[in-house]
Amino acid sequence: MRADARKNRDHLLATAGTAIAEHGVDVSLRDIARRADVGLATLLRHFPTREALLDALLRTSFDELTARAEALEASDSPRDALVSWLRDCVAWTTEYRGVTVLMAAAIEDTESALHASCVTLRAAGARLLARAQAAGAARTDVDGADLFALVAALAWLGDQPSLAPRADHLFEVVAHAIVTSPARTGAE
Repeated sequence: MRADARKNRDHLLATAGTAIAEHGVDVSLRDIARRADVGLATLLRHFPTREALLDALLRTSFDELTARAEALEASDSPRDALVSWLRDCVAWTTEYRGVTVLMAAAIEDTESALHASCVTLRAAGARLLARAQAAGAARTDVDGADLFALVAALAWLGDQPSLAPRADHLFEVVAHAIVTSPARTGAE
């Protein structure tokens, strides 16, 4: 890709990230183009569909969260690694309003541009959960799909103005319901 094309693409992604953070994933593509000071055709040339734009925007974050899970697998106690990763996922999903709805749908839709990234992210969490379960540090009646759903639920709480002040407390409640003994969750 030419340097100027890469610069334009990066600018569109940054603008889209800001717009989605402010207005949610349903923000108009026309509004994103207007904010980026380009025509809609320019945006569509780089990202022919909303899903293609979201995939490009979210892929880096998915990859970072997956890499974070791998690093936690190698370095932290199984219990602390699971809770830390869960906290990171919830924090990230609250950055982009409405992204959890897309992620949940993409898990089921193998044709979705987001499917592979979401499946990989869910698998990373499932590995951390299985590791904690094997160590006796997490409930055994929870699986990776449950963990992914809990991330979505906790992110939704943080996205609701009337519930946002309770989000940290409720994260602690959920995290301690998953782990079988107290974990260092950052609230201490």
